[in-house]
Amino acid sequence: MVTQDARQATAHPVTAVGTTQVLLIEDDDADALLVEELLLDAAAAVSLRRARSMAEAKPLLSGVGCVLLDLGLPDTPELQQLDGVRWLQEHMPRLAVVVLTGVADEHLGAEAVRAGAQDYLVKGQVDGPLLNRVIRYAVERRRSEEIQSQLREAQIYARENSRLERGLLPSPLLSDPQLTVAARYRPGGGQMLLGGDFYDLVEGPDGWVHVMVGDVCGRGPEEAALGVCLRVAWRTMVLADRPMADVLSAVQQVLEHERHEERLFATLCMLSIAPDRSHGRLHLAGHPQPLLLTSGGVRELEAPVCTPPGISHARDWPSSEVTLGEGWSLIMYTDGLVEGRIGEGPERLGSEGLTDIIRTYLGATRATGPVARGQRDDQLLGWLVGHVRELNGGDLDDDLAVLALGFPSLVGG
Repeated sequence: MVTQDARQATAHPVTAVGTTQVLLIEDDDADALLVEELLLDAAAAVSLRRARSMAEAKPLLSGVGCVLLDLGLPDTPELQQLDGVRWLQEHMPRLAVVVLTGVADEHLGAEAVRAGAQDYLVKGQVDGPLLNRVIRYAVERRRSEEIQSQLREAQIYARENSRLERGLLPSPLLSDPQLTVAARYRPGGGQMLLGGDFYDLVEGPDGWVHVMVGDVCGRGPEEAALGVCLRVAWRTMVLADRPMADVLSAVQQVLEHERHEERLFATLCMLSIAPDRSHGRLHLAGHPQPLLLTSGGVRELEAPVCTPPGISHARDWPSSEVTLGEGWSLIMYTDGLVEGRIGEGPERLGSEGLTDIIRTYLGATRATGPVARGQRDDQLLGWLVGHVRELNGGDLDDDLAVLALGFPSLVGG
């Protein structure tokens, strides 16, 4: 007797590729010989080994594709006959398990399937072709279960990744229609997981616009989760209309309490832009300087640089007043954008190289009439990330986030 799944496998045999390594765990010599003869008669593509107990079987499981398991083994107490199935399920979850049971124990075979076995056979009620098909079916079913498990994990992974992405890369809170925003994000090394880079942009009720880009050292889910915490803390404090020194102190406090390793730190670049959009106040905490793009060219905005949060407990957050002008685009980025190689040597792009290639792009694409600044900046960021990857010879080692904020929404030639 076999389960319904095995009956379906009998009607529609599963194509096997190569030889399946089968371990028979059976203490009865006569039953073991019968299994061997049935497989020989069926010309089964299997390589059969035998163990007389679970203790003897455990060292032999490496490379095995299917286990034929007798439930009445000498080292399995009568009241704990499913322990072998449970042990295999816990320690060798990728193994296909087919249980062998006596006629009186048919209900126990069904219990074994519920405990994790792929199928069960009743001794004396099976022939060679059926045994061969059940083994092949069990192996393919276990592979299918493994694929389904991996698919479920991938779906969970994708959902968690999406949640982290929304946490790291939020929608800007802007009401000024004259401001434009474009952004790009790429995890380092071509990995699927987001790293620890993050950004945010909030316009307050007083008309001031606060924009921030940050970078948690390292990459992976823990760093991404920490980046989310820091970004949320930053936005919360900004929306509470706290002074910028208090905002940065709160970010530092959250980092010190939420990081999973003492070595972790974060760099931050934060710019507060006045309601007239002509000037602002810049804070740099160990972070690359932002770039200002105007009709007069490209230049770095300067401010005193303080120690990044996490390296030491900073109490002072120096800032600098910066002039933006009448029309501008602001490029803020994490260091992954400038730490890529130039060719095969050790030379890195650096901020000067980044400035040069932006100048080259703007010169080559300068329009003769008014264009949408947001569209231009978005195209610039797309080209910039692609060009930096090309110079590096492929995916960048570090994560990168780059944000372009522009004013006004139209830019002349």
